[in-house]
Amino acid sequence: MFAPLKKAFKKDQLILLGSGLVINFLMIILFISQPQFLNLLELKIYDLYLRSYHQPAATEVPVIIDLDEKSLSELGQWPWPRYRVALLFKYLQAYGAAAVVSDIIFVEPDRTSPVAIKADIKRELKIDVEFSGMPDSLMDYDKLLAYNLQTGPFVLGINFVARSGLGDMEPSTRHACDFPPAKVAVLSPPGSMTPHQALFSSGEMICPTPSLAEAQPRVGFITISPDPDSVYRRVPLLYSWKDKIYPSLALAALIQATGEENMVLKLSPLGVEAVKFNGIVIPTDKRAQMLINYRGKSRTFQYISASDILNKKLPPKALEGRIAFIGTSAAGLKDIRPIPLDPSYPGVEAHATVVDNILSQQFLSIPDWAKGLEFAGMVAAGIVTTLLLMWARASWLVIPLIGLACAMWYGSILIYKEQHFFLSPMYSYITLALTFFSLTVIKFWREEHAKKFIHGAFAHYLAPSVISQIMDNPGSLSLDGQEKDITIQFSDVRSFTSLSEKLTPSQVTDLLHDYLTPMTRIITENEGTLDKFIGDAVMAFWNAPLDVECHQEKALATALAQQEKLKELNELFIEKYGFTIDVGIGIHSGPVRVGNMGSADLFDYTLIGDNVNLASRLEGLTKYYGQKLVVSQAIKDACCNHYHFRILDSVRVKGKLEPVTIYTAYPPAEAEARKEELELYAEAHDHYIHQRFAEAVELFERIRDTGVEETLCAMYIDRCNHLMENPPGEDWDGVFTHKTK
Repeated sequence: MFAPLKKAFKKDQLILLGSGLVINFLMIILFISQPQFLNLLELKIYDLYLRSYHQPAATEVPVIIDLDEKSLSELGQWPWPRYRVALLFKYLQAYGAAAVVSDIIFVEPDRTSPVAIKADIKRELKIDVEFSGMPDSLMDYDKLLAYNLQTGPFVLGINFVARSGLGDMEPSTRHACDFPPAKVAVLSPPGSMTPHQALFSSGEMICPTPSLAEAQPRVGFITISPDPDSVYRRVPLLYSWKDKIYPSLALAALIQATGEENMVLKLSPLGVEAVKFNGIVIPTDKRAQMLINYRGKSRTFQYISASDILNKKLPPKALEGRIAFIGTSAAGLKDIRPIPLDPSYPGVEAHATVVDNILSQQFLSIPDWAKGLEFAGMVAAGIVTTLLLMWARASWLVIPLIGLACAMWYGSILIYKEQHFFLSPMYSYITLALTFFSLTVIKFWREEHAKKFIHGAFAHYLAPSVISQIMDNPGSLSLDGQEKDITIQFSDVRSFTSLSEKLTPSQVTDLLHDYLTPMTRIITENEGTLDKFIGDAVMAFWNAPLDVECHQEKALATALAQQEKLKELNELFIEKYGFTIDVGIGIHSGPVRVGNMGSADLFDYTLIGDNVNLASRLEGLTKYYGQKLVVSQAIKDACCNHYHFRILDSVRVKGKLEPVTIYTAYPPAEAEARKEELELYAEAHDHYIHQRFAEAVELFERIRDTGVEETLCAMYIDRCNHLMENPPGEDWDGVFTHKTK
């Protein structure tokens, strides 16, 4: 019987192993395909790390010259006249800034220049206007600004757009742009991409007005694109346009501030391998994009209002050696962008952050080997979880799986904090969770299947209630047992040996099946527990392993129902075998020890105790007294309100010193039908107890002559005659001692 269980166990392990491998294979497909929804989730994990472990600014080099609400309120709305912009640039130079960088692109000509005003009036009003006393250098503010751009450490912003967006641009933005590109040395081993294949490239440049462009200032692009969730996390350092390479605004600012013109771009067949500037290797992705190591929310770096610069409120050399970024935090100028740390982050501060990252060399990166390690972690998580679920019990899985999950999470965090590498544990976690959930469901389903198999298999050997208790509480499979008040029933077919001699072995088997099947069903239907078969005998009990209310009455009702069922069976047996059978039933109730009894290797759920032996003895007395049912005083005491009891005798059964009063029981309807007989018997028995043996004999003979209770009455007549010939002493208690079982 256990061979199928062992085979099923191995099969379950193979099912779990196969399922785990299938889940791993599906996760590998997901890992390779990188679906968008998982990429978005991975970005959120990155944001969580950045929010939790970001560091403060490492340098004080970047400073933001802010076109804030204060500046606009004091000096007028934007755009300002270009002479004011020129003054802002020159004042910043005077304060000692190593580089003055504009995050604003001066795309359109200045409409407030005198020459522009004069041309507008002439065109619209047909009037010639002359400005007296105005120096020629102030007649065109754009030329003034262009002249100043040639005399200081100034960097202007440009922007790259895709060619498809060109049609949406105003005609005024379409003018020739020709700025000096970056000086980039390209290391390109055989088989590598070209720079223009690896880098982002553009179909159009948005650049300053031609008068400013002619000044040939240093430029850097402000182009930065959000990730698919519209959050800005990275910036390209280099861009390709017309087969030339241009630096980002932050990189151009560093070139201007340090005087280091040259940089190195290392390529591979997959794209960009590294960007090196001033001896600093800047980690980037294959498109030369650098992860921005944001230092905090907006205003992490120093902000100085542009109006304070123009009003000369700073001390001399206040910006010595610093890089001044001109930008805006004013909401109306629409340079506010969401980043992982702040949903309203000024775009100019992102460029300042890049400068801080490069100068401090505190980079965040996702190295080339990161995906390989993430892949290995994902596969390992799936395999370990599968093996644990295959071999370990559920209670043993908690600590290893929690340990594995914590190791992946905190290991990733440690690498992020110490090495500034981002290794996403997402796929490992998904694999662990999916494997655990799926295999747990499969394991639960298989265990339920196994439970049904065990329940069905052992239902032929144990009572369903015992099997259910074992299933619900496997710890009950011990040899301890418990003391409990139990009602025990023994039943036996009388003279079965002689009856079986008339039948073939097959017929004997059929007879037992036909008899035992309905008898045991009656037991279980009345909440009894089938203990064992002893040939044609049956042992059953009530109130274990589950508590049974009024268990004495349930046991007695079972016995009476079995007697009624036997009448139906005997009609079948007459037709099938040519004879009927008689059954004796003995019932007793009392404390016994109940539980798993036997050896450490093989045991049985059963009862032991003196009361078990007494119940067996009562069944043996049924034939002696000519009764189908014999019960003890304990049964009578518990059931006397619902059944009628006829006293049979007070006896000492073999093996016991204490006397026991024994009875047979009748349902109320039968007792009423036999009322006269039962009253006459009670009177006869009373004569017997009080040693009025002659009167007792007379009454017992009257009952016997009616054809009922012949065996019982004959026994008492013989006993009374013997006692009349051998009168008992005054100490006689009416107890009869049985010498045999």
